[in-house]
Parts: sequence; C-alpha cells; structure tokens
Amino acid sequence: MQSTYSNTLHQLPQVQEQRNDGMPLDLDWVMAVQANTSAIERRAKTLPGRRSVKKDYQAAWLCKAISLIDLTTLSGDDSEGRVRRLCAKARQPVRADILEQLGMTGLTTGAVCVYHDMVETAVAALDGSGIPVAAVSTGFPAGLSPFHLRIAEIGESVKVGAAEIDIVISRRHVLTGNWQALYDEMKAMREACGDAHVKAILATGELGTLRNVARASLVCMMAGADFIKTSTGKEPVNATLPVTLTMIRAIRDYQERTGIKVGYKPAGGISKAKDALVYLSMMKDELGDRWLQPDLFRFGASSLLGDIERQLEHHVTGAYSASWRHAIG
Repeated sequence: MQSTYSNTLHQLPQVQEQRNDGMPLDLDWVMAVQANTSAIERRAKTLPGRRSVKKDYQAAWLCKAISLIDLTTLSGDDSEGRVRRLCAKARQPVRADILEQLGMTGLTTGAVCVYHDMVETAVAALDGSGIPVAAVSTGFPAGLSPFHLRIAEIGESVKVGAAEIDIVISRRHVLTGNWQALYDEMKAMREACGDAHVKAILATGELGTLRNVARASLVCMMAGADFIKTSTGKEPVNATLPVTLTMIRAIRDYQERTGIKVGYKPAGGISKAKDALVYLSMMKDELGDRWLQPDLFRFGASSLLGDIERQLEHHVTGAYSASWRHAIG
C-alpha cells in the first residue's frame, strides 16, 4: 500500500510555483470567452463512469483526497473548543490504527478554514504542524459590506496569522458585465493579502450562466487570484461538475497563455468519497498530475472527511463502520 501511494500520487513538487501576479485586464480575451453549455453538461455526465479505481489504488486516491481538504467550520455557533477539535482532526484526520495499516502515518489535511474571529485559535492549535489556516473574508458569504471594511478584514486576518484568504467577489459585477469593476476589486483584494495566498470565491450558483462563470474566472486570474473557488457553501447550488469543467478549462487557457498555474477549489456539496474520486480524475485528465497537489487543488469540505475515513476502514477491515465512529471532533 505504501509503495502504491508513493509511486502514483505523492510525488511533491520540487520547486515552488511562481505566484500569480496577474496581468492587465484584456477585455478582448474576456469577451471572446464562450461556454457551450450543452457540450459541457454532456461531458460532465460521462465523468463518473470514465475512471474506476479499486482496492489499494482506491485507498491511495482517498488518502490523496484527504491531503487536499480544507477542513472547514463556518457556523454562527463556532466556538474556540470546536475549532481546536477541528484542528486536532486536521492533524490526525484518520484513526491512527487505520493509517498504520495503510502505511500512511503523518497524513494531514491541506488546511483548516475558519471565520476571522477563529484564526488565532486555529493558528495556535496548528502550531508546528505545517498546516496553514485559511480565513474567509470580505463580508463572507454575501460580500456586500462596505469595500473599505472588506479590505480591512483581509488585513486583520493576515495580521493574526492566516496564510490563505478566501475572498468573495461582488456578483453584481458579473451579472452586469462590469468586468473592469470586478478586475479592480479583485486586484485590490490581492494586494491587501500581501504574502497570503488569495482564493477568489465566484459563488457560481448565483452567476446565471456558464459563460459568466468562465469570464469571471478569467478576470479574477488576470487580477492575481492564486486560486479560483466555486462557492461559499451557502448558496442553493454550490460545486457541480459542469461548473468545475468550465473553471478548470479557464485555468488551462490562462496557463497556456501566461505560463502561470492557478489553483482550483470546489466547495459545497462534496460529501461522499466517490465524488472526491470523480473530481480528482477530472483534474488529472484536464490539467495533469501537477494539479493533484495541495498548492494547486483543494476541496472545501467538512463531512467529506468522515465518509473517506469510513471507506478506508472498510478497505482495511472489510466492514463498514457507523459514521459516528469518525466524528470531526
């Protein structure tokens, strides 16, 4: 099992990717972007049946998925105790005896994602682990607070130790086609993040069309987004396969033109291990193995980890356990 994992999925990059410093807004490129919705949806329907992995290989892919999870709590009743338990789960995402049998000791999640008020607690709880803390910011989830307050919120989260900032764009700029305003907003937020990496949340379920999703993805990358992310997890429709296909093809086009690799984060609605496998296979097919590392791909999830842990226990023991045996905290 150890050799299967190491040889197929766990080859970490030897060099740090250049950050996306962005480029001037190219409206000709933006307006030329189209999205063939029917073709994208047909392709998306075929994805769950295109790749099938079993036994040790499936377990290896699921371990890879764990290493890509932004383990998240974004509830109004979050407390310091809950966040500390979440961080303990990030450090030890699967029971130690299961990981030992898989030969996967030392596995952690990709990051922990919390509201600003919980950043300091999370940073302290993760001290020495190497796991970064991501903070949702800029008036999450609606993004409708005054702009100067959204910028200030980013600075406050960076100041207390957030290494990644998940910002939300103003949907109205996309819906009205005001691409200059979206570019200027994203650029200002990128600058406010300083050395912290910025993930631009598009809230794709509220953008109306896949063409809008594609154009918004491109504009955010031009303005310097290190990641583009589907959703806040609070919209009626969050991550979907057609939206993912649209966004990662925008990432591919941007990389082909600029040479810069931008990350991708689907969030909301991904709760089953089998869904994670579909997303991983799509990333491998569309963008290549390089996008199977946590600096370029994350899952925004919480309940996903519990289902993956159940599948790994089944792989080791041959029996499914109750979900409560794998609680987050």
